[in-house]
Amino acid sequence: MASAVSPLPPYPQMILEAIDSLKQPEGADKSSISKYMETKYGEMPQGHSDQLTTHLAKMTAGEELVFVNNNYLRRPSEIAPAKRGRGRPPKAKEPLPPGAVLPAPRPRGRPRKDLNAPPAPKKPKPSSGGAPSVSKTGRPRGRPRKVRPQPVHNTAVEA
Repeated sequence: MASAVSPLPPYPQMILEAIDSLKQPEGADKSSISKYMETKYGEMPQGHSDQLTTHLAKMTAGEELVFVNNNYLRRPSEIAPAKRGRGRPPKAKEPLPPGAVLPAPRPRGRPRKDLNAPPAPKKPKPSSGGAPSVSKTGRPRGRPRKVRPQPVHNTAVEA
């Protein structure tokens, strides 16, 4: 069996061409896309409306088209220039001379400790002579200690 070769371009190409040539700012609906394709390419194959629906759905899911108010629009990023990203743009890099080798990139994170280096001298601790240090106000730092009440002893002698 010989398969019939279609002289029509692929559906996505015809859909994008129809949307671009209709030049409607709010986008083109399915029927206007179909009418444009029929006028430009003549007789459409059987099941054209089903194929058109399928391809429009695929292109919308694939983010080639945007579906707004029953109209299909091209994705704005294809029409508008790309917006600059957030933050400061990187510096322009000077091209390397021919034959130059790139240096190895610095590793991420904190550098490893040198195992052969002598240990760093320890800092002397302030003397904590048992009593807390007294500030300028004359009171020690922090919350005062809980004071225990003294038990009352009865020292009176009965006569």
